Amino acid sequence: MFRRLLVANRGEIALRVIRACRELQIETIAVYSDADTTAPHVLAADVAIRLGPASPAESYLDGPAIVAAARRTGAEAIHPGYGFLSERAAFAEECAAAGLVFIGPEPRTLAGLGDKLAARRTARDAGVAIVPGTFEPAPVDRSGTDTRSAEEADAIGWPLLVKAAAGGGGRGMRRVEQVEDLPAALLAASQEASTAFGDGAVYLERYVEAGRHVEVQLLG
Repeated sequence: MFRRLLVANRGEIALRVIRACRELQIETIAVYSDADTTAPHVLAADVAIRLGPASPAESYLDGPAIVAAARRTGAEAIHPGYGFLSERAAFAEECAAAGLVFIGPEPRTLAGLGDKLAARRTARDAGVAIVPGTFEPAPVDRSGTDTRSAEEADAIGWPLLVKAAAGGGGRGMRRVEQVEDLPAALLAASQEASTAFGDGAVYLERYVEAGRHVEVQLLG
């Protein structure tokens, strides 16, 4: 059992982890940006460490700063919550290199499934049925002259989704009904994904009308 754990997230998920640790008598370290100095998770933890400015890219997505905070405060493990760095194989490797336990899948599992494009290719190669879509990042063309994405979209079928490759939770996602709206949707989704996950890669996937959402947790 750990004596001290750093929670590398904010909001509801950070509070849930802190509550669970309290029940297990594990001390918790919160991290925060300048936008969250008095946030509930900061007040609930035993210790709170400032990471940086309000931008997630300079705080909650700064893996080296989080690892440094964990080492400085004597944490033995890091819980990434969801979003942010939770699906980053490189961050899990950084934790291991620093002698910290990353509470989540092994880096090799994250590398194969944390990136949705890699996961789609893995599923395809294993013969698993997947929703029609692309297997490589879609070009984000600010000039509006790119035609590859439009051709791929027509082959997939309308309506479709532009989706972030590096994250989920609805961030970096846009529903597109017609080809004229595709360039703007690609740009907007890529910018949102870059802010939320530190990676602006997006891809195209057929939109499933009236679909049922069933999730399967993969542990490794």
